[in-house]
Amino acid sequence: MKHTNKKILSTGIKYLAGALPLVLIGPSILFTAFNNQDHPLYIAVLILGIIATFAAIFLMFKGIMTVVKALFD
Repeated sequence: MKHTNKKILSTGIKYLAGALPLVLIGPSILFTAFNNQDHPLYIAVLILGIIATFAAIFLMFKGIMTVVKALFD
């Protein structure tokens, strides 16, 4: 009978914990950027929001895949 690899599981949980703040911050930054399109820093804030949102998506995907790997391999 196989057991859960706790080291890989903890790595996956860390990825998911890192994605949690980005899930909340990324869309908020994007919303702020789109509401202030006439501001001179619009492009910089928009790029920051897009990067944060894609980082959240990437970390969530990597975290879920790592947890599944720990549970089923």
